Amino acid sequence: MNIALMAHDKKKELMAEFCIAYSGILKKHNLCATSTTGTYIGDATGLPVTKFLAGSQGGVQQIVSRIAFNEIDLVLFFDDPIARQPHEPDIAPLIKTCDMHNIPVATNIATAEVLVIGLERGDLAWREIARESR
Repeated sequence: MNIALMAHDKKKELMAEFCIAYSGILKKHNLCATSTTGTYIGDATGLPVTKFLAGSQGGVQQIVSRIAFNEIDLVLFFDDPIARQPHEPDIAPLIKTCDMHNIPVATNIATAEVLVIGLERGDLAWREIARESR
């Protein structure tokens, strides 16, 4: 599966720690991320991560467009609900596009854990079947 990873600045370390904890599962999949988040993850885990632009420079839109073209199967986006973000208007289209294309999305570590464990158990296999039928 193709998994997109993003995190607001105050959540990047948490995302890296999450990816360390679940690297055994994540290494079986294709990972992509916005630039700085991808660097955090790659440095912390050694996992290969395709990096797009920084979120504030259009990276979120790059991922949204890949979702629209069925190139992303799962999104893990660790949101910081407290701090206002300069690219905050980009987040609503991300969630909306995931909803429109039936892409599972987690905005916090609890939901991300459920999705990644489900991915390992095969609970998200329907995504791969749907991809193959296209």
